[in-house]
Amino acid sequence: MNYDVIVIGGGAAGLMCAIEAGKRGRSVVVLEHVERLGKKILISGGGRCNFTNLGVTAANFVTSGSPHFCKSALARFTPADFISLVEKHGIAFHEKKLGQLFCDSSSRQIVEMLETECSEAKVEIRLNCRVVEVRKSDRFAVETNAGGFTSESVVVATGGLSFPKLGATDFGYRLAEQFGLKIVRSRPGLVPLTFDGAENNLYSELSGISLDVVATVFGAKFRENILFTHRGVSGPAILQVSNYREEGEPVELDLLPEKSALESLNLQRTEKKELSTVLCQWLPQRFVQTWCEENMPSRPMNRFSPRELESIAARLQAWRICPAGDEGYPKAEVTLGGIDTNELSSKTMETRRIPGLFFIGEVVDVTGWLGGYNFQWAWASGFAAGQKA
Repeated sequence: MNYDVIVIGGGAAGLMCAIEAGKRGRSVVVLEHVERLGKKILISGGGRCNFTNLGVTAANFVTSGSPHFCKSALARFTPADFISLVEKHGIAFHEKKLGQLFCDSSSRQIVEMLETECSEAKVEIRLNCRVVEVRKSDRFAVETNAGGFTSESVVVATGGLSFPKLGATDFGYRLAEQFGLKIVRSRPGLVPLTFDGAENNLYSELSGISLDVVATVFGAKFRENILFTHRGVSGPAILQVSNYREEGEPVELDLLPEKSALESLNLQRTEKKELSTVLCQWLPQRFVQTWCEENMPSRPMNRFSPRELESIAARLQAWRICPAGDEGYPKAEVTLGGIDTNELSSKTMETRRIPGLFFIGEVVDVTGWLGGYNFQWAWASGFAAGQKA
């Protein structure tokens, strides 16, 4: 079975690449090791697929290599380009918040759109087709449980390690190692953080409480909600900073992002109200009780000295929590790390040392923020490879 292009992986990046290569008249086959295409697309955005973000720039991505690597691909296939494709297929969508675009109905529409585009581009799809070995001489030889394939180009779009229940594997990394490519250590990204010991005992009582905060790690700041869970903290702000946090690093939370805590406390410093009563004007009562136990036992405001009020204000606007770890790949939205970007052409995603071998999407060391950015990287990197493979 001979083709011009073999795409390994039938997710967002792989399908986009196959479509573009097929449009160029290339004979293309997509090899997907599970029983259906686009499983991660189907579950994303609560089943409505946050398929892109209107505000995408290279600054919205984390990479261990060159921060400029993703610029070329993102510039050549923009959110507007994907929106045009969505509109062509009559899919209704809306902006939820912060530039995040979702289907009005179902993420299934995005998968069906990609399947239709593949069909029109004469792309062949093989499901339940597990790759066993890839070799290269004059052409690539790909052995699978469904027989052997050969091609001029192989595009690896196998994703990362997040959501193992959907079939995620380390195949892409193992293949890269086989061909001598450098790999940046992988770890869970956009992932809830966990507490242990005394902190878990303290904060687990807050499970279900949500707060609007500014979360900061290493200068990366995100203004969104956090959510206390039975095991730690989650919510958009926590998922965002998890991409920047190293093991053992605290997360700093501004609990009153639109206020000067000191000014607000000083306005009531002569009153007989309890500190906890004052804080309950801005924060949930159950959280205030726990926070005061840990940081400053409550008493009437007129019994705090100016220095004590300054200390309280400072803690409210730079409260440090120290997670012990994270929920791991089963709860991670994405995988950080992957194929070192220095190994790839930023224009085509082709490996510099092995002509005809491409890596795209999540398997590459490019990770976007929460909110449609990682899908846009999948579309853009897939498009870039599809123009060359």
